[in-house]
Amino acid sequence: MPITIVPVKLDPIPTETSSTHSFQQTAGPSCVIKTAAGEISFFNGVERRVIRKFFNWLEKSQFFGKNALATATEYTLNRRNELKAFLYNGQIEIDNNPAKNAILPTVIGRKNWLFSVSEAGAKANAICLSLAETAKANGIDIYKYLVKLLTDLPNLAIHQQPELLQEYMPWSESIRATYA
Repeated sequence: MPITIVPVKLDPIPTETSSTHSFQQTAGPSCVIKTAAGEISFFNGVERRVIRKFFNWLEKSQFFGKNALATATEYTLNRRNELKAFLYNGQIEIDNNPAKNAILPTVIGRKNWLFSVSEAGAKANAICLSLAETAKANGIDIYKYLVKLLTDLPNLAIHQQPELLQEYMPWSESIRATYA
C-alpha cells in the first residue's frame, strides 16, 4: 500500500501578549500521512502542552467530596491515558462524534421499541438495525444490500456451512465492490 507523507502548512494562532511573556503557536496537525485507507493526522506539540496543562490543573485542584465537579475530576484523572490516546495514534479521533451519530437512530427509536409485542420482535428489530448501521458504516447502499441478503440467504445452506456468511458481510470484498 503506497504511503505519502504530506507536511501541513500551519496557520499561526494570533500572538498573545501579557506583561510577562508573548508567544505564537500554530494550530492543527503537523503532518498528514495519506494511505489507501485514508488520512492519518499527527498533532504537533501545542495539543500536548494544552493537555498536559489541563491534567496538571486537575491534579492541583481542590475538588473534594461527592459533588459533581469532584466526581468529574476523579473520572477524568482515572482515564488519563485513554483521554490522551489521540495524541499518540493519528487514527484515533479526538472526539466520539462518529460513534455518537451511529447510535443516534437507536436512541431516538428506543421508546418505539419498548412496544415490541414480544422478545422475538425486539430481537428482530435489533438485528435489522445492526445490519443497517453496519452497512452504513461500511459505505454500503443499505437498500440494495438488504435486497441481496433477503434474496440469497434463504437459498443457502448456512446452517450446514456457516462460513458462507462471510461473503455476505458488509466488509467483504465482493459486497463492497458491488454495493458501495
